[in-house]
Amino acid sequence: MIIDLKGRKAVVTGSTAGIGRAIAEGLARSGAAVVINGRGEDRVAAALREIRELLPDADITGFAADLATEKGAEAFTAQAADCDILVNNMGTAKPKPFLELTDADWREMFEINVMSGVRMTRHYLPEMTKRGWGRVVFISSESALAVPKDMIDYAMTKTAQLAISRGLAEVAGGTGVTVNSVLPGPTNSEILSNWMKATAQSQGITQEEAEQQFLKTMRPTTLLNRFTTTEEVANIVVYICSEQASGTTGAALRVDGGVLRQIV
Repeated sequence: MIIDLKGRKAVVTGSTAGIGRAIAEGLARSGAAVVINGRGEDRVAAALREIRELLPDADITGFAADLATEKGAEAFTAQAADCDILVNNMGTAKPKPFLELTDADWREMFEINVMSGVRMTRHYLPEMTKRGWGRVVFISSESALAVPKDMIDYAMTKTAQLAISRGLAEVAGGTGVTVNSVLPGPTNSEILSNWMKATAQSQGITQEEAEQQFLKTMRPTTLLNRFTTTEEVANIVVYICSEQASGTTGAALRVDGGVLRQIV
């Protein structure tokens, strides 16, 4: 299958590293003009340099803005006014026992993981529907369905994304715009990789051993028996953004390594 996204413009939020970065690179390789985003100017500038070195023929731009705030979202969309493909990847996770979570913790997690995507979609969806073509993807998580007890606030936001994605697919039904969500499992993203490095250092083991320990204790149902790569997650996102995926909308697509013991 040859995926050709020439002539399409994509916005990928939270894309200076990790899954978002891999998605941005994957879309660029398929010919899309890509706008990346991060909260800090330095991070965005560094990512732009690295991607342009890797893909010298790609059309890559980027803008720093904190999409977890209304002001930040407005500043970003003022610079990237329109797109054909929107990947709502911005997100974070902070393991913390439920009884220690404050109201501020809950609000912050919701603003970052949920409202950033709501704001972006609210801005870009109307023009997509007018043109009769568009792709919106929410990067959720297997934690949306298998709630970890040390990240209940995170899981709540990922479940919310599934509801929003399905609801928006209903709203966009028949317009040529598809809306889907993708559920990665344990992935060598920047956040989780840093956790594993810290765990390995504290226990005097290798990062691979720390990852295997995590899988055995926290995700024992894994069938892959390793962390997925960011590129493996990006591959399904690039497909969902393609012309070939026009028949898939309102779906929650898993890249979880078989962690979820479900047949649908």
